[in-house]
Amino acid sequence: QVQLVESGGGLVRPGGSLRLSCAASGSIVSISAMGWYRQAPGKQRELVARFMGGGRADYADSVKGRFTISRDNAKNTVYLQMKSLQPEDTAVYYCHAGLIWDYGGRDDLEVWGQGSLVTVSS
Repeated sequence: QVQLVESGGGLVRPGGSLRLSCAASGSIVSISAMGWYRQAPGKQRELVARFMGGGRADYADSVKGRFTISRDNAKNTVYLQMKSLQPEDTAVYYCHAGLIWDYGGRDDLEVWGQGSLVTVSS
C-alpha cells in the first residue's frame, strides 16, 4: 500500500501565506512525479505545481511568482509555499504522485492525497 498524507490547509486573509505538506509512505520504489492540484467549487481540478523527471518544476500561470514547490527526497515529501493568497485561490488542494511501488512485484501507480481545504477570505 502507498498513501499520501497532506497537512497545512486552513483559513487565511487575502495577502496571507500558507504552507502545505504532503508525505508519501508505503512500499515505494521510486517517485517520478509529485505535486499539487486544486479544485475550486464548480470547477475542474487543475494543476498548481509539480516536479517532473529531472527535477524540473512546472507551475500554473496563475500562481507563478506567488507559489513555490519544494521537496525533501529523503522523506518522500513535497511542500507548497503559498504567498500573496487571493480569494480565487480558494479550493481543495490535492497532492498527487506518480511512482513505482513494490507489491511483491513492481508496477506504476498514481496516488492522490485526501485533499486540504484552503480558504482565502477576509
